[in-house]
Amino acid sequence: MSRTSQLKTRADGAILVAAFSSAGRRYDTHWHTAHQLAWASSGILTVSSPDGTWVLPPTRALWIPAGVEHAMDAGRHTFVCCPYFAADRGPGWTVPTVVGISPLARELILHLAATDPPRAARRRAESVLFDQLVPVPVTTIAVPMPRDPRALDVARGVIDDPADDATLDIWARRTGTSTRTLARLFTAETGMPFGRWRTQVRLRAALPLLAEGLPVATAARRVGYTTPSAFVAVFRKATGIPPGAYFTSR
Repeated sequence: MSRTSQLKTRADGAILVAAFSSAGRRYDTHWHTAHQLAWASSGILTVSSPDGTWVLPPTRALWIPAGVEHAMDAGRHTFVCCPYFAADRGPGWTVPTVVGISPLARELILHLAATDPPRAARRRAESVLFDQLVPVPVTTIAVPMPRDPRALDVARGVIDDPADDATLDIWARRTGTSTRTLARLFTAETGMPFGRWRTQVRLRAALPLLAEGLPVATAARRVGYTTPSAFVAVFRKATGIPPGAYFTSR
C-alpha cells in the first residue's frame, strides 16, 4: 500500500515532499507556475513531457521550467523530494534539463525540505544548490503515441508487454485491422515505422531496469531481446553509448 507524506508549499520557495512505498504513484500531466527540480532520494523517478521521457536514479534530477507540462511516475520504494523555485530564480534553463546530483546538492535539497528555513536563509541555500546543478548530457528516448484508436490499441499492448514479439500481422489479426492500415497509421502518426517504434518502447522500458542496477543481460531479456549483444547494439545506436554507461557520470 502506498504511503504519502506532504509538506505545505510556501510562496517564497515551495517544497513538496512525498514518500511512496510498495506500488509507488503517478502524477498525471500537469504544470506549475514555479520551476521544479524533480528528484528522488531513493528509488526511480520517471518524468515525461512533450520533449521526451527521463528516468532518474538518485544521482540525477530534472530541472523543469515553469509552465512546462509533465507527468511523473514514482517507482516502488521511491522517496520523491521535489523543491520548487520562484520563476525569477534558478539557472535560467528554458527546457527540461537533466542535472547530476552531487552529495552536497543532495544534502541541500534534504535540508530545505526538512528545516523549512526563513526566506533569507532559504535563498542562500538555493543559490548554493543552483551552483551545484551541472547539466548531464543524455539522449532522450521518445515514444510518440498514435492517435487513431486502432493503432493506439496496438501501441498500448506493446507498452504493456514490450517483450511480446508479435509482428504487425499478428497485431492486425488481434485488433481486426489490416496490416497495411496499421503500418500506415504508425508511420503517419508517430513518424516512424512500427518496428522502429517498438524498439523505442523496448529501450525506454529498459531504462528503469538499468537504473535499478539490474545486469544488462537481465534488462535485455525482460524487454524482448534474446541476446545481450543485440540489445547493446540497438541501445548504442539510439543513444551513442552502451547501456552500462547510461547512468554513469560523463
